[in-house]
This record gives sequence, C-alpha cells and structure tokens, in this order.
Amino acid sequence: MNKTTQNRISEIKQDGYNLDFGNVFNHAFENYKKIALYGGLIFFVFFVLLSILGFGIVMSIFGAPTVLDFLKPENLKLEEIALPTLLLITGISALISSLFSPFTAGLLKMAYCAERDEEFHVSTMFEFFKAPYFKELFVATFLISITSSIISTIINYAQIPALGFIVTVTVSLFTMLMIPLIIFGNLKAVEAIETSILLVSKQPLVLLGLIVIGTIGVLVGFIGCCIGIFFTLPFMYSLYYAIYSEIIGFENESEIEFQEKI
Repeated sequence: MNKTTQNRISEIKQDGYNLDFGNVFNHAFENYKKIALYGGLIFFVFFVLLSILGFGIVMSIFGAPTVLDFLKPENLKLEEIALPTLLLITGISALISSLFSPFTAGLLKMAYCAERDEEFHVSTMFEFFKAPYFKELFVATFLISITSSIISTIINYAQIPALGFIVTVTVSLFTMLMIPLIIFGNLKAVEAIETSILLVSKQPLVLLGLIVIGTIGVLVGFIGCCIGIFFTLPFMYSLYYAIYSEIIGFENESEIEFQEKI
C-alpha cells in the first residue's frame, strides 16, 4: 500500500468522507467521452473472439450433439439442472472471470490515462496480465466471484430468485473498489476486499444510486441491435474510476510510483 492510500484510508476510518452525487457523475461522464469509442471497439472485438474461442473449446471437449442438446430451452430451466452441475458451472464461471479480471483493470487504467490526456493503446488493456498485479487481481476476483456465485446459485436453486439478486447486488456494491485499490493503491487481494467494504459502508446509498443510474445508462446501449451496449459499457468503468478518484484521490508521488511500477 502506498503512503497516499494508507493515509487517506486512515482518515476515512476516523472521519468518513463526503461524496457529491452530481460531481462524481459529471466526472465519470466527462472521462467516459474520451474512452467510449476506443473502449467500445475493444469490448466488441474481445467479446467476439472470446465467444468463438469459448464455444470452440466447449464443442471440442463435449461434442456438438451434447452441447446442442444441453442448450435446448427445456434443459436450461434451473429446476431441470442438478445442483452439483450448477455449482460446477458456477466454479468455471468464477475461474474465467478471475482470469480476465486484469482486462477490467486495463479499462480503469485507460480512464486514468484519459483524464490526464495521456495516450492509451490496445496494450493498455493487457498491462495487468503480469506481476505483481495479476496474482492479486485473480485471487481477489476469484474469492468474491466464487462466494457470491455459490450463495446465489443455492438460493436460486431453492427458487428464491429475488434473494439471490439482492445477494449479488450487495456483494458487487461493497466490492466495487476492490480492483482500483489493487492497481492504484497497491493493496493485496484480501486487504483490497476489506478496504472496499469499509469505504462503501461509509456512503452506501450514494454509491448505490450512482451504480443504479450508471447501469440504466449502460442498458440504453441495447437500443440499436444491442451492439451499442459495447460502447456504453465503458461508462461503468469510468464511473468506478471517478468514484475511486473522489474518495481516495491521487497525488504526484503516487502517480509516479504507479507509472514506474507498470
């Protein structure tokens, strides 16, 4: 943990912090305009390539007839899938999301560069697929994903979907600052999770409101053959960056340290 982050967290533990909804939203939107096109194109290309690769791997392992049979509507009902199978799917999903968590970190770095009018490239999206960041990002994301997914899967299997949704939203809300704390604050995985929970607990309603409005904005991307979603998704990462910037902030010393470490 760098000194700037450590000092700021200590202050927040004692005194909390003020967060203006309008300032954060405007901060996020202004930064989003700088990364929307580039981030959207990367999202689209990455999604297409990953979908082709993933489908190809599944087909080669299980065979086309088995996969196509599993994808039939009558076989996709939760009550028709055994709990062990659901938990296996949950574990695989958590593993995949953890492996690609550095990609999310790259979007936050893109927002960081955009605010400072620094150049960013495709390589920016993959800067955190290396030490020391990859391990911490993987561990933190896996712990949260597997815990949230298992709880939600069991609840949904018990046919209480509303409760499962609440659990998922709550976990996502309280861990929203986990990744920026790792890449900007140099925190370890477990420390980043604990600190994110602490920070969000100081202003949960304001942060929930920002996430809800941000999500609605992203969903507007479904207009226009759904392709627009790829270009509205970067707004959420700009929002996460703006929230971190408003709560923890940056100083010259920490910025230099961050750039040198990359």
